[in-house]
Amino acid sequence: MDNLIQRTIKKQIEDKLFKGKVIILYGARQTGKTTIVKQIQMKNPDVSVYYNFDEPDIRKDFQDVTSDYLKKIIGDKKIVIFDEAQRIKNIGITLKLLVDNFKEIQVIATGSSSFDLANNISEPLTGRKYEFYVYPFSLEELNSEKDKLKIDRLLENRMIYGLYPEVALKSKEEQQETIKNITKSYLYKDVLQYQKIKNPEILEKLLQVLALRIGNEVSYNEISNALDIDKKTVSNYVEILKKAFIVFDLKPFSRNIRKEIKKLRKIYFFDLGIRNALINNFNPLELRNDKGEIWENFIISERVKLNSNHKIDCNVYFWRTHEKKEIDYIEEKGGKLYAFEIKWNKGKIGGAREFIEEYKNSEFKEINKDNYQEFIL
Repeated sequence: MDNLIQRTIKKQIEDKLFKGKVIILYGARQTGKTTIVKQIQMKNPDVSVYYNFDEPDIRKDFQDVTSDYLKKIIGDKKIVIFDEAQRIKNIGITLKLLVDNFKEIQVIATGSSSFDLANNISEPLTGRKYEFYVYPFSLEELNSEKDKLKIDRLLENRMIYGLYPEVALKSKEEQQETIKNITKSYLYKDVLQYQKIKNPEILEKLLQVLALRIGNEVSYNEISNALDIDKKTVSNYVEILKKAFIVFDLKPFSRNIRKEIKKLRKIYFFDLGIRNALINNFNPLELRNDKGEIWENFIISERVKLNSNHKIDCNVYFWRTHEKKEIDYIEEKGGKLYAFEIKWNKGKIGGAREFIEEYKNSEFKEINKDNYQEFIL
């Protein structure tokens, strides 16, 4: 059914076909990478071949192979798709052999875990790859007709159950069970399997702590004390969660002004369904005391997806002073700062005046329920 939803990056991927480079799709499991590559295959059925490296026998065929053996396997196919490519040892070398020796072949590789895939391909494929990131559906993709009333009507559902394709396209009655299954079945698979996490209970507790602190500055020292683990372990686990496309962070914006916070960060979830499943809270917003934090996470994650999907390059931050004047979200692009305060209900803006005074050439805007669509669509 998700074939009906046009993914924004699909056309960008197709525009890069047969340009002499490997195309790499990163993203968590169940975000739609396989759907995208199979749509490309369906457009080119006679000249394409698909390999799923979750299958042990297929993995075996591609372990430590020569270029001659690769050509023998692939035959006369012009589009070669490697799904879950991080499962192949030294995959970067294999991809390099293909792109260097067979210029007429387009290779597309997907990976649900950027740790191994990125580490294994970075050096061998320097200058030989195009990279794309596949996230859960964006609100823009689900509402290509820009029906504002429909978007508003479904907004709370998207904030509670998230935008994983399998969830977003199901009936409301099925959504909670589906996102719980994704969280349990897929969320930890890459993290635990590929990184050989020694203590998965600690990882789960860390995720729950992060889920409860969205919208707030996070101190690794405080988390290490709360979980009784060292700060380095906290830092390592957060990096793993970032590379598994579960969370992302905003670092503080500072231009060496003494009153600005420089060390803490904010951590958000790419998908709020995952976040709400971790704390087992699917209550409607009217019954929640965290709706402001959910709204902030939702708007920022949608903006991050929008920028990524449209290849808009910018640095992103939050801003806070020791006097607790703050800005939720800042984009830096073209040498200019754009500051946004994200409010569920219109209210007093805590740090706008101070930020504008400090950074004269910046722009400021409040994002609320009345104008959010123009910010994330």
